[in-house]
Amino acid sequence: MQDWFQTPPGEYLLDWEREQLDEVVADIFGYHALQLGLPEFKALETNRMPHRWLAGGQEMSGDLVTDFSALPFAQSSLDLVVLPHSLDLHPDPHATLREVERVLVPEGRVVICGLNPASLWGLRQRRAHLYRRLGFGELFLPDSGQFIGYWRLRDWLRLLGFEVEAGNFGCYRPAVRSQKWLNRFEWMDTLGERWWPILGAAYCVVAVKRVRGMRLLEAGWKSGKSVVAKPVSVTNQTGLNLVPAKAKTIRKRT
Repeated sequence: MQDWFQTPPGEYLLDWEREQLDEVVADIFGYHALQLGLPEFKALETNRMPHRWLAGGQEMSGDLVTDFSALPFAQSSLDLVVLPHSLDLHPDPHATLREVERVLVPEGRVVICGLNPASLWGLRQRRAHLYRRLGFGELFLPDSGQFIGYWRLRDWLRLLGFEVEAGNFGCYRPAVRSQKWLNRFEWMDTLGERWWPILGAAYCVVAVKRVRGMRLLEAGWKSGKSVVAKPVSVTNQTGLNLVPAKAKTIRKRT
């Protein structure tokens, strides 16, 4: 698939995804961020976390070389994980997503880019698979991996306790190979975003890890309520009501 990204449609796809990721990850804060897969694509370039890692698969380069379904990070230790087509290419995408849920802190975020099978590109790919069974035809998209539908991915995220914050589609031009024809259909990006938004060739999903029973506390200075303690009655073991010493002193002065 890395070779395919160097073709005109591959570069067109990466340009759209780079624009999406640059905007999304710039506003996610924390301390530890991880990119899984696609080493040549700097998905964390605009992110400002102090610790950022790039993990490649068994045949990829990166700061870490690891199986995506067995990450070398402690539970609840990462604030952000970005998966640019990592689920598309891994043989067990659901195991990868479970591992991402494990290493993310509560309220941590995962950003996923994937190819949409319900698009013009997906339609051409399915047709090419049919033709290949008959002994002819050529695939438009890479043959490796599987392409996960947008709504299927949302179901996976929900079952793992994630809440989808945003989901964008893009790349509405037809499945053509030459830059010349891609340029001719440039108008379809604007039209597609307005009239058939869920049929883009690619999607970008942002989801946050929710943990039941956990709530982030608001900073004390944001509250306008007074935090001065009032004198209260305290009952001892004998049942007598005692007044705090500080409160007695105040009453003597008045």
